[in-house]
Amino acid sequence: MSSTIVGIDVGGTFTDIAVLQSGRLTVHKLPSTPADPSQGITRGVAEIGVDIPAADFVHGSTVATNALLEGKGGRTALVTTLGFEDVLEIGRQNRADLYDLAMERPPPLAPWELRFGLPERVDYTGDILEDLTPESVQAVAALLADAEVDGIAVSFLFSFLNPAHEEALAARLAELPGAPFISISSKILPEFREYERTSTVVVNSYVGPVMSRYLTQLEALLGRDLRIMQSSGGSITARLAAEQPVRTILSGPAGGVVGAFYTGVQAGYPDIITLDMGGTSTDVSLCPGRIKETTSANLGGYPVSVPMIEIHTVGAGGGSIARVDSGGALVVGPQSAGAEPGPACYGRGESITVTDANLTLGRLRPDGFLGGRMALDRERAETLLHDVAAGVGASVTDTALGIIRVVNSNMERAIRAISLERGYDPREFTLVPFGGAGPMHACELAAELSIPRVLVPSHPGILSALGVAIADVVKDYSRTVMLKGADLDKTRLDEEFHGMERLARTELLDEGLPAAAMDARRFLDVRYVGQSFELTVDCPSLTGRSDLTRSIASEFYAAHLQRFGYADRNLPIEVVNLRLKLELPVAKPQQEPAESAGSDASPAVIGTTQVVFAAGATETTLYDRSILQPGNQIAGPALLLQLDTTIVIPPGWAGAVDPYGNLLLEPNPDAG
Repeated sequence: MSSTIVGIDVGGTFTDIAVLQSGRLTVHKLPSTPADPSQGITRGVAEIGVDIPAADFVHGSTVATNALLEGKGGRTALVTTLGFEDVLEIGRQNRADLYDLAMERPPPLAPWELRFGLPERVDYTGDILEDLTPESVQAVAALLADAEVDGIAVSFLFSFLNPAHEEALAARLAELPGAPFISISSKILPEFREYERTSTVVVNSYVGPVMSRYLTQLEALLGRDLRIMQSSGGSITARLAAEQPVRTILSGPAGGVVGAFYTGVQAGYPDIITLDMGGTSTDVSLCPGRIKETTSANLGGYPVSVPMIEIHTVGAGGGSIARVDSGGALVVGPQSAGAEPGPACYGRGESITVTDANLTLGRLRPDGFLGGRMALDRERAETLLHDVAAGVGASVTDTALGIIRVVNSNMERAIRAISLERGYDPREFTLVPFGGAGPMHACELAAELSIPRVLVPSHPGILSALGVAIADVVKDYSRTVMLKGADLDKTRLDEEFHGMERLARTELLDEGLPAAAMDARRFLDVRYVGQSFELTVDCPSLTGRSDLTRSIASEFYAAHLQRFGYADRNLPIEVVNLRLKLELPVAKPQQEPAESAGSDASPAVIGTTQVVFAAGATETTLYDRSILQPGNQIAGPALLLQLDTTIVIPPGWAGAVDPYGNLLLEPNPDAG
């Protein structure tokens, strides 16, 4: 790997670039180009002066995410076992919102006229009961050729135990004119649960044509190979990302969690709650000394079961639009003004957003945005805010405060969902805010949730790009085994894991990755016998294990107690899936802690201004964060200005710069 790594994160409003070179970090931020994200990337790389041939590029992409959520993927067909063509519509027959009588499910990504059933059958042991015939394969190939589809997903029953039929059909479909994007479930997700497996492979084929074109174009523009951030927090080659784009659905947010956890550990706070507030949404994640993963996610109403960091997303960003609903209530989001046209204060948009409210309250400086490179129109924001204020019968200032309270409430519910609702007490964690807007709202959120401290990274607005740059290269593999009782022995587990490792290392060599240098980690999906869903735990060492079942059970009981508040140690367990994670560590910047320069922060003071907080307009000190030194202490109310964000320290909060340049904020006991 090169000594220069460029991390790129494309968000809904801004494109962030972090360059790591010989331990030094250089950052850059510029508006995104939603119509063609690659244009913003190449312009940003040119502006920051990267020596492209000498650098490694890692990209956190929202292309697959946007294609799925905006319904802009390819025309997609599904081929499955005869009689099971409607699995996408039948689903689990559970309601996402139990009391919403008008709830509408999202339409299947493969419509009914593009779902085909073939006569074939594999049983639950992997034995073939009914062979796939050449005649049926030829018939469906002809139908698909006439349908002129962009993508094809193949998902046969029990193909995770015997993929022969899927592989044979894929080989024939690869000969179709137009070269449609083809995915088979035994390759994308070789696990049981027919609905989730089928949904995942259909999502892959739906976003595949869009992602493949984008990556090809971007690599051509840069003239370099890329690595792409996965939802699981590790990077993969662009070639694999083009084949399995479903693994990049939460690519950008995952980079943020990786960067926040790295920052928290370095500062001595490994138990963190991350708050990534960007232009269109807020992503929160809880890290209890580690980055938590899940394989049960739902994006836009579509189940996706590949490994991904456990992230909860709400439509609450700086560009979230404020409006008055039919009942006269103030509503914020989930609609966003994005980068085009953007908030009203950008000069083009007509909608009032959270950014406009912060500007009206004085929490944003019209001449200090993006380090002064972008001017904000406060007068225009206040003029348009009058319409919203009239709708709720309040003053402009009170309406702006209301917008902030509403968006904070949305984010507070998201944090409760990943902490209190999962058995974790937020009072035992540190809040790490980042994204362009996170540090503006963090202290107020922490106060509402009794989170004792806020750790603001040195470059919060580009932390996702930093996380993308330092993410390890990771490949995930899984296999359904269903082992319990006498079948659960170390010989069987060892054989299964060794088989997965051999397959993994062969694939890694094909991708040009140093398989021998990658660390292998083993995990188990475990549940009570008869239970519907499972929990993932570490696989205990299999060396000399005579009490293997007891060791696995002990891990599972502890996880079950944490997640659900109880664990019955008398009930038998079963291992459902094996999971293998291969990691190639990437060198992280090793910043040496700096000596304290003293508590006096006055050299960084650049003036004062009036800022409106809950108690009213308050004289507030302005600081240039780039001048602050380790040890400098700051008491609120204060605004800290920097290129990538503005940090709001309300009255009653105070903090100091730590040895790594982070700002550690806590409630100020000396405040009146």
